[in-house]
Amino acid sequence: MRLSLVQSRALLGLQAPSVTVEVHLANGLPSFTLVGLADVEVKEARERVRSALQNSGFEFPSNQRITVNLAPADLPKDSGRFDLPIALGILAASGQIDGTRLKDFEFAGELSLSGALRPVRGALVMGLALHQQVKAHALVLPPVSAEEAALVPDAKVYRASHLRDVADQFSLTGASAAAPSPNNPDGWAQMKHIPSQLWHEDTAYPDLADVKGQAGAKRALEIAAAGGHSLLMVGPPGSGKSMLALRFAGLLPPLSVPEALEAASVASLAGRFQLSQWLVRSTRQPHHSASAVALVGGGSPPRPGEISLAHHGVLFLDELPEFPRAAL
Repeated sequence: MRLSLVQSRALLGLQAPSVTVEVHLANGLPSFTLVGLADVEVKEARERVRSALQNSGFEFPSNQRITVNLAPADLPKDSGRFDLPIALGILAASGQIDGTRLKDFEFAGELSLSGALRPVRGALVMGLALHQQVKAHALVLPPVSAEEAALVPDAKVYRASHLRDVADQFSLTGASAAAPSPNNPDGWAQMKHIPSQLWHEDTAYPDLADVKGQAGAKRALEIAAAGGHSLLMVGPPGSGKSMLALRFAGLLPPLSVPEALEAASVASLAGRFQLSQWLVRSTRQPHHSASAVALVGGGSPPRPGEISLAHHGVLFLDELPEFPRAAL
């Protein structure tokens, strides 16, 4: 009987509760069972993990009974973020890597059939959850997701591009986690936090100075921005309402790092965050045919709507009278 434990995190709204991936190998009829209130895409990890291990040069224990438990059992789990911790749990339980060195790390990442790691949603939320802990673990994530989580100040984040790169850091030879992967030196790296001043220098919005005339409308925009007020613009088509509204975010003060983390966390949950949007106030412009759920959010599992995605930014409802009454 062989057992291994690997730490990861789920997504539950704006929280990232801790999840322990328990892998048990035992004699018996060959099987691969995954339990712990897992959604369909999580259960499909069985096929991805099997192919990724074999194509990465590892031995898959196909002649044993494999049981994977995602604890706690009453917490819903979705997406392919548990592929990487499940694969590492199998490697540790089968003695192919040193499982005792995994306890100080948390892992998340979707595996391709070749073993390459793909980005996951909510990386920034995971980084914030670790940042709030007294004794924070290091976080291992795929490319793009690692750069996103590294925006959290003082977060210890490692980027890995392939399952082999992660396994090399926890090999039985005792390689250092700070050392590059011997098979792919560029596949494993510790991410560095970029100071916010460098981002502010590159922040650019549509400039209100580009608008010719419209002195009264410009003055109204400035007053609304200074006081944090909403604004209703009325006029005939082609009078410049949309052009002015799209320049409103540039009048607002620069985002602070806590505000940027809040806004970026919401965008990360929706899978829409990009590094170019860091410290930039978003301008959301939903179509007038958008439903109430698209504006407010919802679904199962709940996803943020346009109002939430405009957090610390601007929500621009063009053609306001055309929106359904229930949505307004």
